[in-house]
Amino acid sequence: MLHKPKNRSLVPLSKTNRKNMTDAERKLWYLLRGRRLKYKFRRQQQIGRYILDFVCLEQKLIIECDGGQHTPEKDKTRTDFFTARGYRILRFWNNDILNNIEGVWYTIRQQLDKTNPPSPRPSPIMKGEGEKNGGLSHAGRG
Repeated sequence: MLHKPKNRSLVPLSKTNRKNMTDAERKLWYLLRGRRLKYKFRRQQQIGRYILDFVCLEQKLIIECDGGQHTPEKDKTRTDFFTARGYRILRFWNNDILNNIEGVWYTIRQQLDKTNPPSPRPSPIMKGEGEKNGGLSHAGRG
């Protein structure tokens, strides 16, 4: 389901933010874009009265880059708004994104895997087990 902007006054700000990303946002966007993590992420997406840094609508996962402008009070109101709508929120300090992108990637990957765990692969048949099934081995050869 596509979330269309409800507050048209935020559209220009959203476009401006996309054009003027911080270094941390740019680095994180490089990681998220093009379905590199198997899911489509949008940047500077407006939902309700908020503009999100990054969101995967399919997984209901929001990723925020936090700099000095964030305060616990503002973040709590925003978090409550989205968690009430079923979203999960990951917040990373800009410094962490710039200096520990591997750790950030790992944390995002873990969140995506929680909702869509990888399919377990069948363990290979041990030598001699194929004989129980009419002499066929795991690869289909006798």
